[in-house]
Amino acid sequence: MMIYLDNAATTWPKPEQTVASIADCIRNNGANPGRGGHKMSLAAGRLIYNARELLAKLFNVDNPSRIIFTGNATESLNLVLKGILKPGNHVITSSMEHNAVARPLHFLKGQGVEVSEIECSPAGIMDPGDVEKAIRKNTTAIVVLHASNVNGVIMPVERLGEIAANHGIKFILDAAQTAGLLDIDVERLHLDALAFTGHKGLYGPQGTGGLFIREGLEVIPLLQGGTGSKSESLEQPPDLPDRFESGTPNTPGIAGLAEGVRVVTEKGLGEIRKHENMLLRRFLDGLEQLKQIQIYGPGNPMLQVPVVSINVKDQDSSEIAFILDKVFNIACRSGLHCSPQAHKTIGTLNQGAVRFSFSMYNTIEDVDKTLHALEGIIAEMP
Repeated sequence: MMIYLDNAATTWPKPEQTVASIADCIRNNGANPGRGGHKMSLAAGRLIYNARELLAKLFNVDNPSRIIFTGNATESLNLVLKGILKPGNHVITSSMEHNAVARPLHFLKGQGVEVSEIECSPAGIMDPGDVEKAIRKNTTAIVVLHASNVNGVIMPVERLGEIAANHGIKFILDAAQTAGLLDIDVERLHLDALAFTGHKGLYGPQGTGGLFIREGLEVIPLLQGGTGSKSESLEQPPDLPDRFESGTPNTPGIAGLAEGVRVVTEKGLGEIRKHENMLLRRFLDGLEQLKQIQIYGPGNPMLQVPVVSINVKDQDSSEIAFILDKVFNIACRSGLHCSPQAHKTIGTLNQGAVRFSFSMYNTIEDVDKTLHALEGIIAEMP
């Protein structure tokens, strides 16, 4: 049986309820929601609205219609960033961002948007004071990830939300690594937009994600097309969610996402975090006993999600990951993790890093076997 430690990419296994709900939707509820008045179409519409309600409750969103379904967090971030930023606007971000933020902002720089990238410490820690110092008269938004997909470091989002609110700046959060793990309250964090993916901590299928848009935030849609509403008009419907959901939705995927959210809610964020922190602490303690291992990040479960990146001396990170997979049947991820700026920050841009990431389905045995495998790899090194 494979030891799967690549949950920062996508969680596996998925709950049985997630898998069953997808199959049930395809077999028994395969009509287009909102595209007909027959009972199967209406049932599909109710299924999607139920998913909105579950997500709204999880994120403390008072109006479920402000949850927009997308294919993933990257699509959500492109939608909101390209939908609100205009030439002459200024946006603040961090040096730890995934390309889901970094690439759209790079594109927008070419369109005349000004971008300030706040340099984080070698552990990936951001100083909110640096953000406040970077604010200008034309600053429109602060956009950061909630936690790094490279070393797990958690950003000071509560303080950033306060800074944004105090200065009348929009606050946009990339919660790809934290939705379903950390408590995300859009009111407490002063969030104007929240991008999340369905296939990681929410235990839904790949190809699902979403975006919360606060009332009053004017976002230009990326797409225009069929929504099943106001079909007589060539204008895109102004009301949410239809304004941003052109085309046939991924109803089976959203059905699976709804069940994943239900599993997470019933288990409890606190219990999931407690279990993953225990695994993380055991893994970090074990790594510290291996003298050839370089650990990146805070090294403290209270300051990070269960994502750990390492290197073994000066060995190629891809070679280490290959050996773990081929010899020990352990799945992890090596390289730059679609986050070159983060690797530049922590000093691993040339070597990359070997990343291990845990889920609620991992066990102490998984941790111990991985530590034993690393010990064996080190012993065989010249």
